[in-house]
Amino acid sequence: MWEMFVAFILGIVEGLTEFAPVSSTGHMIIVDDFLFQSKELFSAPVANTFKVVIQLGSILAVVVVFWPRFMDLLGLSKLAGKHAITAPGKHLKLTQVIVGLIPAAVLGLLFEDYIDEYLFSTKTVVIGLVLGAILMIIADYVRPKQAKAESVDQITYGQALGIGLFQCLGLWPGFSRSGSTISGGVLLGMSHRAASDFTFIMAVPVMAGASGLSLLKNWEYFTLDALPFFIVGFISAFVFALISIRFFLKLINRIKLVPFAIYRIILAAVIYFVFL
Repeated sequence: MWEMFVAFILGIVEGLTEFAPVSSTGHMIIVDDFLFQSKELFSAPVANTFKVVIQLGSILAVVVVFWPRFMDLLGLSKLAGKHAITAPGKHLKLTQVIVGLIPAAVLGLLFEDYIDEYLFSTKTVVIGLVLGAILMIIADYVRPKQAKAESVDQITYGQALGIGLFQCLGLWPGFSRSGSTISGGVLLGMSHRAASDFTFIMAVPVMAGASGLSLLKNWEYFTLDALPFFIVGFISAFVFALISIRFFLKLINRIKLVPFAIYRIILAAVIYFVFL
């Protein structure tokens, strides 16, 4: 039962923090290593596989929330039923999403081994949390007074590429993929909601691809002993990511990024004084 409780809590942490600009990595350090020390429950490979599984739960939540949008991007609007995007005018294009994905995909492939070996530490996460917070504060205070793109359907290819370049900052653990891309989008003239929508849409192929490859490499760890642990974490992450995404999208245009930046600085201080 303790293992199921740990899986449930870690799923909550993943679901609530994966897409908010607060760094899920930073939270996992506190909850996983400090409070629960899940590495003592299972071997390191199984624990790492579990983290991939709960990320898939979060990804599924994004797909559910943005189902009509994904169907529109794939030219399958009829499958979205009554929720299909049928409004006349310009729609977000799949090619714009691809343009946004290219920079981080190329950089990630080139430096994957370096990132895994040198950047995944508590110290680098603290640095990422603080630098990401600074970027978010700058974005809120330097952004154009009038957004050029109020909705995700109004973004340009230039903005898509720019957000893709900002997404490269998210390769640094603790910086936060969503924090860097939303900040970048705001600086490039998008509303907070439009930048958030584009961020979540881009996250699905990025995370699904990385998680899929990790699962293929670690399929042997899906044993009968570990399976209930995985299932509970997956469901927990899915449910709480669903709640988190819907709540965040309703809130972001009102509160902007500064409150999240302040929270990140507090989190960085907690991690620094507890672990370093």
